[in-house]
Amino acid sequence: MTIEKEQEINLMAFFYNGCADVLDEAQRRIMLGQMAIKASCRGALAMLSKLTGVAFRTIKRGIKEVLSGVEHKNGQVRLAGGGRKSVEAIYPDILRYVQAILDEATYGSPESGRRWTNLSQQDIADELKSRHGICISANTAGRLIEKLGYSKQANKKMNQVGEPHPDRDAQFQFLDGQTQEFLDAGDPVISVDTKKKENIGNFKNDGREYRQSKDPRLTNDHDFTIPELGKVCPYGVYLLNDNIGFVNLGTSADTSEFAVESIRRWLKEIGSVRFPNAGRLLIHADCGGSNRANGRLWRMELAKLAMESGIAIHVIHTPPGTSKWNKVEHRLFCYITKNWQGKPLVDVQTVISLISSTSTKTGLQVFCQADWNEYVTGIKVSDEELELIDIEYVGPHKGWSYIIRGFKIDS
Repeated sequence: MTIEKEQEINLMAFFYNGCADVLDEAQRRIMLGQMAIKASCRGALAMLSKLTGVAFRTIKRGIKEVLSGVEHKNGQVRLAGGGRKSVEAIYPDILRYVQAILDEATYGSPESGRRWTNLSQQDIADELKSRHGICISANTAGRLIEKLGYSKQANKKMNQVGEPHPDRDAQFQFLDGQTQEFLDAGDPVISVDTKKKENIGNFKNDGREYRQSKDPRLTNDHDFTIPELGKVCPYGVYLLNDNIGFVNLGTSADTSEFAVESIRRWLKEIGSVRFPNAGRLLIHADCGGSNRANGRLWRMELAKLAMESGIAIHVIHTPPGTSKWNKVEHRLFCYITKNWQGKPLVDVQTVISLISSTSTKTGLQVFCQADWNEYVTGIKVSDEELELIDIEYVGPHKGWSYIIRGFKIDS
């Protein structure tokens, strides 16, 4: 090989190395094949292979493709039939083998097509190896069982414990009818509930967030409450009319007094601004917790709010066991949880910021404020005090729906 040829091959290799990153596999082969043909001297292929780091046989394939005029269409980089054969092609009976393994540990109804198994993907791969000498990865085993009609699914809370209440359907029909009537009339409709209490501090929060690689947040290794920081108790108020959420972030106990104070604050900050002339308010609530249907303090505090505001408060509770159907759960709380996933709730201000920044593509707005009041637990309301409340029971089930207008005048 002459010095001129060496210089020429060096120059071609330098050019190839400079543009190889922007070429696909087929383009690189063809380019090297053309260079080797142009060099056309003894030792050119070996020198090109050494300078470019490309295997000798790959360059020979490139020469063959150039000389035969092979065309690569639609981004194809290999000839038809190239690449590794599928495991099904190598082992034609593998799906039958997998099905036999699954049949030994399959549950569900064959008629409905819904089936599940307690075997993991790795279990199935191990069984194939031990029974038939077939070695596949756990991921391949997962692909095969999906092909057979299985899929990974999480548990879903659907089965009701116990018998459903006979008035449940009628109650929901009443709830839907009253809600539509209020919305058509332009009167406010809110859904209320308390979200679960959250520890304040550098605690792990479920979920993930984008960060620099290999730089996770470091949080406390235990979730013991820090006394000086305590917990927060978010009480949510979701306005069905305008897709607006309001969260009163309590730092004390979740009592009925706290629940009604949260509605009072919503009325002051949002309700009175958006509905200045409203004479009534409809509240959706579940049957338990601080806003439970048979809560005496809950009704007493609502009577006080009705007297203060001059608004008739209509309350409709969802039947027992159906709290997850309350609008505040899946139109507000779920988005708050998603927004703060992976972020430790280090202090109250951080919680307020994360809740307030919650939004959706459908236009959800969320307002949040801290409630530093101390709420005493164990407050009793006597029969005599309960009699003073101006309350009218409505709907198909007495006790689940009522209107509170304040206190009786003659009292």
